[in-house]
Amino acid sequence: MARIAFLGTGLLGSAFAEAAAKRGDTVTAWNRSPDKVRALAPFGIASAATPAEAVRDASRVHLVLKDDAVVESVIAAARPGLSPDAILIDHTTTHPKQTAQRVERLQAQGIRYLHCPVFMGPPAARNAQGLMLAAGPRALFDSVQADLGGMTGRVEYLGERVDLAAVNKLLGNAVIIGLCAVIADILSLAKASGVAAEDAIKLLGSLDLNAMVARRGTTMAKGDFSPSFELAMARKDVRLMLESAGNLPLAVLPGIASRMDQLLAAGLAAEDFSVLAIDAVRRS
Repeated sequence: MARIAFLGTGLLGSAFAEAAAKRGDTVTAWNRSPDKVRALAPFGIASAATPAEAVRDASRVHLVLKDDAVVESVIAAARPGLSPDAILIDHTTTHPKQTAQRVERLQAQGIRYLHCPVFMGPPAARNAQGLMLAAGPRALFDSVQADLGGMTGRVEYLGERVDLAAVNKLLGNAVIIGLCAVIADILSLAKASGVAAEDAIKLLGSLDLNAMVARRGTTMAKGDFSPSFELAMARKDVRLMLESAGNLPLAVLPGIASRMDQLLAAGLAAEDFSVLAIDAVRRS
């Protein structure tokens, strides 16, 4: 089995490290808070005092960090111990432009780096479930594909455009965060209307959200806003929602109302309400 390192052992990083050790890999880990690494000792994971110490003799180095700035600082700290043939596999959610710049710089320095963000929580990481994205040189991905496959339920290689995994991770997180924000507003509406939260959530199970994404999302992406639910009528419904919520906080609906008002002022009242996306898909 492989000798690997994990730099960053928060909730996700520690789960990845535990799973790797259980698979038989020799794992060394580092974290800014040493107690988090020492807590992994029962799984046979060695703790390192520095990133350079953690990566020494490792064939793969997995980064599970906070953001671009931390990635840069940790890679710099790891460089003195990095083996020439080691592969840096970065699972951090990062800015696409900064990811591309980092890849270009590291490649010029002879460092092999692959960006592989994930849609996984700690339980999924421990049980090799969920989705991992990857973008970068095909040969580099091929050399670690089997290893990445052992970490997750599915690995999706997006091609050699090096920022594409970063872009797609943000797209996916926008869906996840946006959906939870909408649910929060639904719960506020339910509370203000004397409806139990659980009953409000049951309604979502009655709606075919996947079909809505496939049908309306496809027409929106094509810039087709032929009306089936006119913007003016949708804005009226949003007004009713805002009024019904009373003084309860809302995460999403006020912003939707503001955007709708802009489009109404632009004369788009008779278009489908999905015209919300017009500026995103308008052909230049």
